Amino acid sequence: MALSDLLYPDNPKRRQELIHLHQELLDCMSTNFRATNELAGVLNEHLGCTITHIQMREHSTVKENCDIIIQAMSEIQHQVQKIDSDMKEKLEPVLYQKLYDIKEPELEKIAIAHKVFSIVLGEATSTAGMVAIKLLGSNLITLTVSKLVSLLAQIGASVLGGISITILGLGIEMILHAILGAVERNQLLAAVRSYEKHLAEFKAASEKYQRAIREVTSLVRQQVQ
Repeated sequence: MALSDLLYPDNPKRRQELIHLHQELLDCMSTNFRATNELAGVLNEHLGCTITHIQMREHSTVKENCDIIIQAMSEIQHQVQKIDSDMKEKLEPVLYQKLYDIKEPELEKIAIAHKVFSIVLGEATSTAGMVAIKLLGSNLITLTVSKLVSLLAQIGASVLGGISITILGLGIEMILHAILGAVERNQLLAAVRSYEKHLAEFKAASEKYQRAIREVTSLVRQQVQ
């Protein structure tokens, strides 16, 4: 047992708490990687996008993996904004306004959007208009992705950012190793508090993001069946 553990017997418990929180963060990030790839696949298949799929890097830091997701989400934002620009360019102003009019029937909006994509792509799938309307008409891009990108940036810039995502690797030791007495105790407490704060916000934003993507992908599956 380390001298610091004898001086501060709650430190081993704090270590385990920190590792548990770290695993929760990684699980949440992993789910976001999968959800982002799922949305990218829909955009690539139906709307002619070329968004690269992403993968967690097990030997990289939390910040480096946050940056990977941020880059992919930023590309999705860019592509959806381009979709909106295509709509605005190809449609008469009155038809373009219909896409955002909550009183307009969704089927009519989908038909308008599909017509645009048939022009833009030369040939569009039957679900292209539906996907476009779902993305443009929801808060997936304007609110959900923007919030998640902001939180990921905060996590990357925090004390968590430099930690390796490999739980048993050197990353955890960067916080836990060889610092005796009150210094180690304070650092552990600071790390746990940082994890708890960021994880609570991150999990809530991630659930909204994943739910919004499920709405899009489930509609696509229903259309295919």
